[in-house]
Amino acid sequence: MEVNEQLIRTITQAVVEQLHRNDAQPQAATGRAASSALAGRTRIRPKHSYEGAVRAVQGTDPKEIVIGVGAAFQTEIKKTLGGLPLDEVLRNVKAGIEEEGMVSRVVKVLDTSDVGFMALQAAKLSGSGFGIGIQSKGTTVIHQKDLYPLSNLELFPQAPLMTLDTYRRIGKNAAKYAKGEKVTPIESTNDPMVRAKFQVKAALMHIMETEQLDPDKGMIEWEGVR
Repeated sequence: MEVNEQLIRTITQAVVEQLHRNDAQPQAATGRAASSALAGRTRIRPKHSYEGAVRAVQGTDPKEIVIGVGAAFQTEIKKTLGGLPLDEVLRNVKAGIEEEGMVSRVVKVLDTSDVGFMALQAAKLSGSGFGIGIQSKGTTVIHQKDLYPLSNLELFPQAPLMTLDTYRRIGKNAAKYAKGEKVTPIESTNDPMVRAKFQVKAALMHIMETEQLDPDKGMIEWEGVR
């Protein structure tokens, strides 16, 4: 069977519809029509409230590396596409930064779900001018504030193949870039079958991330916040 974009869209739509039907079943069991449970519903998950959230401010510490995480990170989505707990992912990235004598700050990016732009915005917010963007599905980018969005320093696109050690090394490399040291890019494992195997799940996770965007909030301080 050929895997193409139209097939992926069809499968994704079918999966979303099934999720909606599954959610509707308890309502039907009480005698309500299943369709009533979906009336006006357009989301996979309810919109998260960031009432009282503190808007992220421009950093001034030259040792600071800002980590920008996705809109569904640790709230609607708890694990990466490869099954790694996002709490552990974040802990390892921060540990890598700190092992290089730098400091980290975590912000949640609520105005884009594109990992390249997330990383660039984190870099622009950082006191050092370097940042890391992490989508909730695990895709990660190291960026520098004066580069074009697609001209990043390092890109890690195959989230299912990443390990916690990889995330720790990403933190270390971001810190080394900020210190002006020689950096050896991290070797990325590549598997041509990953896209076909995880495409539907990745599409659903991206939808979940995108539907949580709140452009009016922009970027908010996230460390220790839920």
